[in-house]
Amino acid sequence: MILANAFCLFFFLGTGADPVVSAKSNHCLDAAKACNLNDNCKKLRSSYISICNREISPTERCNRRKCHKALRQFFDRVPSEYTYRMLFCSCQDQACAERRRQTILPSCSYEDKEKPNCLDLRGVCRTDHLCRSRLADFHANCRASYQTVTSCPADNYQACLGSYAGMIGFDMTPNYVDSSPTGIVVSPWCSCRGSGNMEEECEKFLRDFTENPCLRNAIQAFGNGTDVNVSPKGPSFQATQAPRVEKTPSLPDDLSDSTSLGTSVITTCTSVQEQGLKANNSKELSMCFTELTTNIIPGSNKVIKPNSGPSRARPSAALTVLSVLMLKLAL
Repeated sequence: MILANAFCLFFFLGTGADPVVSAKSNHCLDAAKACNLNDNCKKLRSSYISICNREISPTERCNRRKCHKALRQFFDRVPSEYTYRMLFCSCQDQACAERRRQTILPSCSYEDKEKPNCLDLRGVCRTDHLCRSRLADFHANCRASYQTVTSCPADNYQACLGSYAGMIGFDMTPNYVDSSPTGIVVSPWCSCRGSGNMEEECEKFLRDFTENPCLRNAIQAFGNGTDVNVSPKGPSFQATQAPRVEKTPSLPDDLSDSTSLGTSVITTCTSVQEQGLKANNSKELSMCFTELTTNIIPGSNKVIKPNSGPSRARPSAALTVLSVLMLKLAL
């Protein structure tokens, strides 16, 4: 009996884990605390929280366009090691799951008085080239594949998570539909009511979010820490971004209502190269790398490739050698 008790004591001390504490730990709260320890994450998170919580009038609870822009800046400019932990943290209780659902301030960025038809919402998204490319990325990287172990294309969880996060801050912003700690269901704020003869297409589009095994498995694997060796790190969603006019973010009070496309392209593409991420073969990603390997002459529309410089120098070098030879012959 004494030996049995001693063995049990050794087992619990040896693991270093308290079953009671482990069961009650709030990983989403831990993720928020980790963000606050990083200056950039804390600054941009505080900014979007302030903007998305700012009531405009008794009838208008916030400025959704500014809220969306602040969210895009947060997810574009803060490393995924912080943003993913907040978005995809695993939960054991409802309080944790509710904190996870509240990450993007859904009362401003997500919810509305009524749910529009999903096909109408998709149509609005497709009128914006950046929203359209983000949605296309999501369908490409999160489509259910029954020929892989994880149900994700090429077993790449990271590409799916990045594409999901890339839609936050647009009309197609997705979020958790409830505070269930176990059942993970995400969806845009829309329904298929009033679809008419397009109801089947609408339901299929909505199921890409609500009943997507690739997305669900990717979120669960990240939260459980089991996605580390599943596949090589894939490029994140920013690979399809277009260049912006503005150079620096205006935070928090100077955010314009326009959707500007800026330094996030360079940030994203360089992060893909710096982290050695395996790029997909999408057309948008090729455009991204092309943009990084060209220079634009200020004040003109001419584009110069990096290798074009040395090639231009070759004729002048040849003329120099020819002149020296002629001089020697003359002497």
